[in-house]
Amino acid sequence: MDIKTYSRPFRGLCALFFALVFAVAGIALNADVKVPAIFGDNMVIQLGRPVPVWGSAAPGEKVTVTFAGQTKTAVADAGGKWRVNLDPLHADPKPTPRELTIAGKNTLRFNNVLIGVVWLCSGQSNMEWTLQKSENGDAAIAESNHPNLRLFHVKKTWSDTPRDDVPLENSWAWAAAAPGTTPKFSAVGYYFGRALMNAFKNNIPVGLINASWGGTRIEPWTSPAGFAAIPALAEINTRVQSVQPGTEANKTLTAQALDAQEAWLSAARAATAAGKVVAPPPEFPKALRPLSADMASRHQNPTVLYNAMIAPFVPFAIQGAIWYQGEANRADGALYYDKLNALIASWRAEFENPRLPLHIVQLAPYKYNDTVTLPKIWAAQERFARDDKHSGIAIINDIGNIQDIHPINKLTVGARLALLALNKTYGITQVKCDSPAPSEIRFERDSAVITFGNTAKLATRDNAAPDWFEIADASGWHKAGATIKDNAVTVRAEGVTQPAAVRYAWSGTAEPNLRDAATGLQVGAFTHGEIPLPAEIAKLGDEAKGFQVLYDLNPLASKGHEVTYNVNNAAKFADKKIKRVAYFLSLTDHNDKNTHAVVSFDAFAQDAKKLGVPTKNSGARFQQNVTNLVVRSNVRGVKTGSFARGNIEFWDCNYSGANAAKVSGASDQLYDFGDAMSTGRSPGYGSMQIHNTAEKQTIIAYNKWSDGKNCDIGIGNQPGGGNKNPDWTFSKSGSRLQSARLLVLVLAE
Repeated sequence: MDIKTYSRPFRGLCALFFALVFAVAGIALNADVKVPAIFGDNMVIQLGRPVPVWGSAAPGEKVTVTFAGQTKTAVADAGGKWRVNLDPLHADPKPTPRELTIAGKNTLRFNNVLIGVVWLCSGQSNMEWTLQKSENGDAAIAESNHPNLRLFHVKKTWSDTPRDDVPLENSWAWAAAAPGTTPKFSAVGYYFGRALMNAFKNNIPVGLINASWGGTRIEPWTSPAGFAAIPALAEINTRVQSVQPGTEANKTLTAQALDAQEAWLSAARAATAAGKVVAPPPEFPKALRPLSADMASRHQNPTVLYNAMIAPFVPFAIQGAIWYQGEANRADGALYYDKLNALIASWRAEFENPRLPLHIVQLAPYKYNDTVTLPKIWAAQERFARDDKHSGIAIINDIGNIQDIHPINKLTVGARLALLALNKTYGITQVKCDSPAPSEIRFERDSAVITFGNTAKLATRDNAAPDWFEIADASGWHKAGATIKDNAVTVRAEGVTQPAAVRYAWSGTAEPNLRDAATGLQVGAFTHGEIPLPAEIAKLGDEAKGFQVLYDLNPLASKGHEVTYNVNNAAKFADKKIKRVAYFLSLTDHNDKNTHAVVSFDAFAQDAKKLGVPTKNSGARFQQNVTNLVVRSNVRGVKTGSFARGNIEFWDCNYSGANAAKVSGASDQLYDFGDAMSTGRSPGYGSMQIHNTAEKQTIIAYNKWSDGKNCDIGIGNQPGGGNKNPDWTFSKSGSRLQSARLLVLVLAE
């Protein structure tokens, strides 16, 4: 192939480029005055803040903006862009329709414009959820004639680069709330706006901008400025900066790519002249490819929804934002806190308001595949609201349906968001908006005593005793009873004499009953304290000193090829050298008989993910020796003490009993300490086994974790002899247990 063949595809691209350049130049030279669609009839203009008005015109054209007795002028720059800022406006004694005039070569007139407050409503499906689909929606629509509540709906779309204007949903821009406009508007947004308007004196108008999209993550709604502000999101920021025109990263990468192309062109011309084969051109750098190329669902990539659905009306003056999202990011856990901070940092920068509030909705309980993922997101949301003094959180664990990810009671959600805005944004402190939250937790003998702030008296919504409390000692978590006295709760559990941790509603399906007696605002989920290491681990003697928990798992509750840990401290050890690793397994059968084992040895990997359950995503596949074992167990027959070496069989795939690794003493028929990994199916059956090779003995086995309570799990060789597999494969032994606990511990430098 010669150079002409390689260059042919670029000819059309060049032609298109120059056509676009001249087309754009023509538009700029002959343009009428234009403004984005966010400016229009029936709009609401934010009071109390400078009001940007901007648009395009012919370069050098003078543009005059007139509104509410103010006149401001600007001259369009060389690119045809212009902007003025109206001085902060005051509310009218009663809502008064006005005209906004923008004049240049042509004149734009927008009528029925009100001075009031403007809020952005954003998130995923629970924000997008329409009034007509919400509880009692028909009645609400019939009563939705509110001339001073104005609605603006942004059409769902995405873009790799910021757009100048926003496409309109259903071809209507600003419109007054009425039975003809509210059915397909955000129910949460509508109820929020209605509650604000009803609470304001003088019936101050409210404008709502709905920019939401079901199933979307938080990253697409965030501008580059947000990722740059949060160190924990450096990887995303690096990717965003590399593709954003004008950044140093983009300039450097582009220059390198051009140098490589020019070098290839030179070499290709020389090869062509010499009659030689032309080498393929260098691959276009992945870092310079559009962000939308990173994920199959293109609208889920960082910045792309901000670019298309928010940037077109930046820096329109708004009061604040309400946010109902998180389901799509539920696997982020604590990292969601950083992503919320990135989101609000970006919007504060883009809307030029460093105190812009972001009032968020805590996700409702829902029956996902596990019960431990949601509490971690709840904790991240609560932490954000606690740390950001301008923002708040609406707890809604009393209005959901664990069988439906979309609670249809949107009235309560909107009302609780409005309480946050009235108190935190507008300073109406007599409006109580915050849910009760622990202000002090202390452990007294066999009890945890929790004092709550934001309340004078607690109650339950069903007049029963407080539910969903748990208390923990070294043996783990126990269901607990609780009693109320004023703003304090005392928690106890039978058999627990030395509690060290307490938690409330720490389950994705928890619909708890504790609330403030006066306001009815619910107490949100929380956890406090750390579970002490099991006493059995101390039997390792000096070997036990310094070990810390890496993972804590309930094997019987975890179902699926990927496990969800009750405790996951992988991030804590990401940059530390791990010297030793220990595994503790405790099993209790239906007769309350407990067996346990703990084994420690030199670390076989430094990546903390590969020390836990060897799921596909962990990347752990090991069939190898481990050194310097220390074993302790109460299971008869398990050899305890110190041993020079053992071996592990950690993998996510299927396996057979063949002794493919030629482990001395292993069987070629039974499943034991010398099996054959089969990588053809991943994820497959799965094996997490630790063996004492010299003693031909399994110490700990945990297989087929995808079956949850029917997993294979055991300590020592499976009893029974004969055809019983020593490593518990195919035993379904989890079905014979009432509880199980697996701890992974590490000793780090």
